[in-house]
Amino acid sequence: MSQIFRNHLEKFIKINDDDFEKIFSYFEVKTFANKEDLLEEGQVCRHNYFVLKGLLRKFFINEKGTEQTTDFALESWWMTDNFSFEHKSPSDFSIQAVEKSEVLVISNDAQEKLLEELPVMEKYFRIVYQRAFAANQRRVKYIFSFSKEEFYLNLLKKYPDFVQRVPQYLIASFLGFTPEYLSELRKKIVS
Repeated sequence: MSQIFRNHLEKFIKINDDDFEKIFSYFEVKTFANKEDLLEEGQVCRHNYFVLKGLLRKFFINEKGTEQTTDFALESWWMTDNFSFEHKSPSDFSIQAVEKSEVLVISNDAQEKLLEELPVMEKYFRIVYQRAFAANQRRVKYIFSFSKEEFYLNLLKKYPDFVQRVPQYLIASFLGFTPEYLSELRKKIVS
């Protein structure tokens, strides 16, 4: 499993075997069951999670009492509540395993020590955060520019394997639909 992480790192930075061993020593490997919570709303998010195998989601409960999914993390993606993680404040989100997941976990303190010991990781996290920020900017544009149907069709076109893998009620939650609306939309597309 460590090779998955190393391959991912090497897409962005150059590291040797010694550097990788040092980097990897800052992480714990944890397994989470389907629907197991990694973080509950109101807790301080003390960890950053890198998915080795499986699928995580971040969500909050809206004013209607409905779960609103904001993010997913598949293999080789990161997940945390950045605000809570950085400011050590209560989280507005929950993080949950969507399927059995193997995850690398690093605490806030360990991440700070890692960045001090290996400054190349500053570059790595800068690139990762820039890409995540750009993806969120694009999602916001889609929310305001696309009709609900166009938003779903775009997701289906760009990430067909993802749409097949994730339960439809979670896709609906991510897109801001009701499961019933998504079901009707899917029937309309198939016809």
